[in-house]
Amino acid sequence: MKLINNFIVLLLVLCVVFSCNKIKKEDEEEALPFINSAEFTPEWISSDSPQYPEIHTIPAFSFTNQDGQTVTEKNVEGKIYVANFMFTSCGSICPKMTDNMKLLQDKFSNDDSVLLLSHSVTPETDNVAVLKQYALDKGCISGKWHLLTGNKNEIYSIAKRQYFAGDSIGYYGKLNDFLHTENFILVDGKRRIRGVYNGTLPIEMDRIIEDISVLKRED
Repeated sequence: MKLINNFIVLLLVLCVVFSCNKIKKEDEEEALPFINSAEFTPEWISSDSPQYPEIHTIPAFSFTNQDGQTVTEKNVEGKIYVANFMFTSCGSICPKMTDNMKLLQDKFSNDDSVLLLSHSVTPETDNVAVLKQYALDKGCISGKWHLLTGNKNEIYSIAKRQYFAGDSIGYYGKLNDFLHTENFILVDGKRRIRGVYNGTLPIEMDRIIEDISVLKRED
């Protein structure tokens, strides 16, 4: 009888261990990777890993939005946000990207934890007045979707060196080479890149929406 009881206890222990391992594995599979380089190689890094403190993080920044307000890293602190790079006079990929950003804005219009940042790559012509008119034309919600202008070198530097938002994966030429990319970059509440998407495809917005849900559960 004692042997049978011991066997039952052993089975119960094994069931608990198996269940815990299964839950852990499912959690790991659901978690979004981190993007630490221009090659966009996904890396799954646990919080107890020695690599965790070294995860690439978007540094401090300061730009001006369509309302003439200064937008810095403080505005996105603790927020999930999607960033892209565009210009108002673009007639090719930018209108598609703007339409798709609008899809994201509509989805999260009442969710203060999600923001959108569109940086102009022609800030010399996309001043505050131009961005304001563009925002009105496109239905941008102030405070939710920031259209940003500022110093061109700073915009290009943060685009290419920090968001890895170049025109071809892994190689971006010179810093002042014209920037024209369809990338949407998903950034978590600690300013770490968690996904890169084709901003011209509406179906990719579905993927961003799903991934934002994953990040919200992670927080």
